[in-house]
Amino acid sequence: MQNDSVRPEEIARFDALAARWWDPTGPMQPLHMMNPCRAGWILERIRQKFGSTSVKVLDVGCGAGLLSESLAEAGCDVLGLDAGTEAIAAAQAHAEGRGLSLAYRAGTAEALHAEGRKYAVITALEIIEHVADPAAFVATLAGLLEPGGLLFISTLNRTGKSYLVAKFGAEYVLRLLPVGTHDWQRFITPAELGRLCRSAGLRLADNAGMSFSPLKRRFAITRDMSINYIAMAEASAA
Repeated sequence: MQNDSVRPEEIARFDALAARWWDPTGPMQPLHMMNPCRAGWILERIRQKFGSTSVKVLDVGCGAGLLSESLAEAGCDVLGLDAGTEAIAAAQAHAEGRGLSLAYRAGTAEALHAEGRKYAVITALEIIEHVADPAAFVATLAGLLEPGGLLFISTLNRTGKSYLVAKFGAEYVLRLLPVGTHDWQRFITPAELGRLCRSAGLRLADNAGMSFSPLKRRFAITRDMSINYIAMAEASAA
């Protein structure tokens, strides 16, 4: 496969933020606020499926490792993967500073697929809206899953509300994100994600909304998928 998921301008944009990735009040503040609820949702379903968290996990588009570290702390055998070399360097430095045992690699999902790698669980959070070809990206991830494996994807729904809140509000009004972080036209609806998964031979098994509380300054799992949402797809056991 070719590197269909890589958009060089997106890699450069996020690499430029690598030094501040772990600053909870910096440009990645929304991910810091979102990480506890999305990690908890994922770990609960890993335990339900496998009976424990001692499984091989590939965290695609890991950035500087927010989710990777949370999963490793819970007992997962994690490989964090990102095409941004600066982000991976920041991830490795942070994990080493905390004495955590997990691996990182600068590269693409397509390269791992070409090597024949397989994982019980793959996470791809807040990345599908940034890739060049979402269908090819999901197909690549499906090819990296073991039989019966789980794929977790979180992204932004393409709605009027998401434009006002996640694009205009977050970037231009509240300045929670650098201007230009998101392209609303590239947001993906739950129905579109379901079709992408089915086309890749996966069954979309669960989903939930992630809603932000301005008063509590954190995200929580809800039924409202009009802005942020997370989904789980399952590979056939055959």
